[in-house]
Amino acid sequence: MGITIKKIATDLGLAVSTVSKALGDSHEISQDTKKRVLEYVKKLDYVPNANASSLKKRKTGNIAVVVPEVADSYFSTAINGIEAVAQIKGYHVIIYITHEDQLKEQSILQQFKSGRVDGVLMSASSGKKVTSHVQELLASKIPLVFFDRVCDDVKVPMVLTNDFDSSYRATELLIRKGCRGIAFLQMSENLHIIQERLNGYKKALQDNRIKTKKEYIVRCTSQDTLNHPLIKKLLTLDNPPQGIVGSTEKLSTLSYTVCYELGLRIPADIKVVGFSSMGIASLLNPSLTTVTQPAFEMGKAAATILFKLLNGKKIEVEDQKIVLASTLYERASTG
Repeated sequence: MGITIKKIATDLGLAVSTVSKALGDSHEISQDTKKRVLEYVKKLDYVPNANASSLKKRKTGNIAVVVPEVADSYFSTAINGIEAVAQIKGYHVIIYITHEDQLKEQSILQQFKSGRVDGVLMSASSGKKVTSHVQELLASKIPLVFFDRVCDDVKVPMVLTNDFDSSYRATELLIRKGCRGIAFLQMSENLHIIQERLNGYKKALQDNRIKTKKEYIVRCTSQDTLNHPLIKKLLTLDNPPQGIVGSTEKLSTLSYTVCYELGLRIPADIKVVGFSSMGIASLLNPSLTTVTQPAFEMGKAAATILFKLLNGKKIEVEDQKIVLASTLYERASTG
């Protein structure tokens, strides 16, 4: 006869349900009992039947990560943080990419209602402020945690960074470097994080008595082919800016391309700072000054909260909204 949960329960003098919950890291079981059970099963080299357990509990052993893209270094690093937690919990991570298409995002979330995954970690796509598909997912009792890009009118746990303060500091750096005309490359006005970055930029200008110029706030898209002429138009104005704040990684690096084509020297003719987590920022020519989010830690924090929800644990007030600080790395692109 093989080793079963029933045998383990008998050997330890515990109920079968207690052993089962201890192996599932249930909040109903004390840490001492969990430790006792785990040490014993490790000694026996016991491996639970994942399929049987899944059928009995109606669990898939999968969590979904819904992101706009994976080419952006922030998202790829955040996913690593998520997987670090999921691996310990014995869960598989399934990546779903919306490509900034809200209709695709709606379709993906619709699939989850059938029980394809046990929980969802999500970074919202750009587009109109539509959250009905998110509310429908919550109504189906599937746990959801937002990270980075959130729907601020959906009341679920979220992990953010200090976007307002970071953008304020980035703009203030350009002002200290002598820039009086500073442009802001805006990704999507409907994204909470972009709005916070725009507000930080505006406040820094206001506090330094610099007028905000409408022509310096460029509303970009998710496509480089459309953004290229917008940035080119900005940099060929009769009175072009001396500095640029790129609200996303794509827009920051695209600025380099446009400057090169126009023969503009960074930082002599124009200074650039961007929100980016890419490791090669220091290797660009010139090296890019960045606001770098703690992507790995954000992914890890979001996953940790999701697994608390999956285990039926109460989410404390401090876990409802976690804000982690970004770091401003000053490099050659700002002189």
